[in-house]
Amino acid sequence: MVRSRSYIATPPGATIKEQLIDRGMSQKEFAARLGLSEKHICRLIKGDVQLTPDVAVKLEIVLGVPAKFWNNLESIYREKLVKVELENSMEVDETLAKLLPYNEMAKYGWVPDTRNSKERVFNLRKYFEVVDFSRLDNSLVTHIACRPLSVSQKNDFTFIAWAQEARIVARSIETNPINISALVKTIPDIRELTTANPTDFYPKLKTMLAECGIALVVLPELKGSFLQGASFFDRDRVVLGLSSKNKDVDVFWFSLFHELAHIVNGHIYQVEGTTKEDEITADLWSSNALIPNGLLVEFISSKNYSSKCICEFAKQIGVAPGIVVGKLQNDGYIAHNKLNNLKEHYEIA
Repeated sequence: MVRSRSYIATPPGATIKEQLIDRGMSQKEFAARLGLSEKHICRLIKGDVQLTPDVAVKLEIVLGVPAKFWNNLESIYREKLVKVELENSMEVDETLAKLLPYNEMAKYGWVPDTRNSKERVFNLRKYFEVVDFSRLDNSLVTHIACRPLSVSQKNDFTFIAWAQEARIVARSIETNPINISALVKTIPDIRELTTANPTDFYPKLKTMLAECGIALVVLPELKGSFLQGASFFDRDRVVLGLSSKNKDVDVFWFSLFHELAHIVNGHIYQVEGTTKEDEITADLWSSNALIPNGLLVEFISSKNYSSKCICEFAKQIGVAPGIVVGKLQNDGYIAHNKLNNLKEHYEIA
């Protein structure tokens, strides 16, 4: 017997057990009369196995109770069982749904606007493409390589919601089959785009990546997701999502190249997601791809971090000055409040 707040599902086996008690018949004798194993009878009584039509006929012969009666009990039990499970999972999911920024998602048009908790659960299940939220614990459903800023249970749910929207949007983007070799060859061309403005470079960047089998998606950040980007497989392509919040030139390009690092280094193939070592590798790869380490060491050795010198160095290596500033700030060579005038701010819809 299983129950929820509104329903009780009682297996036909409970009635079989009553019949045996009334007749003073053991389960062992009953199994012998039916031509079934004692183990099967035990599971039948508990409701662990289905009472099939052929067993219903055997019950009619042995117990004298019509097969139609047993089939009807089984049908009612299975229907009630589904209702119990749905109601119980709904209550669990109503609690979990509170961890998601539903109002914000509705504002962006990701889910229908509603205040009804059950409607929210139903909408979110459709949005995540799962029968209940417990499926979101399955790494086969959500394995994602990402660049997060912090971790918490609420953050995890919000991040998965953001990544799902990237997945949905990416499905409308035409791409070639994934080609890592082509991507590696395209990296220098992508790097050249860092000196252009978003109006010019963004369409070119999307096309370059699509030709390598990567769908680029830029989305607003959900409060609490604390991430800059994420990359993962979806069907026959790779989705590369970037948050549109705080997109200074250095943040945008380092986030993009960080995700490209996960793709090039095969981190997105890992079912369990990325490790701490993977994130370190991606940071080093993206940094070196944008500012070759040897040239950076040479520039740092001069210890001249004036605006003029930074602009000259950036021009020499072919990247935007703001990228150099961001790297120097991140590595502690200049303060985070210095030379920010060299950082262009992007507004990408």
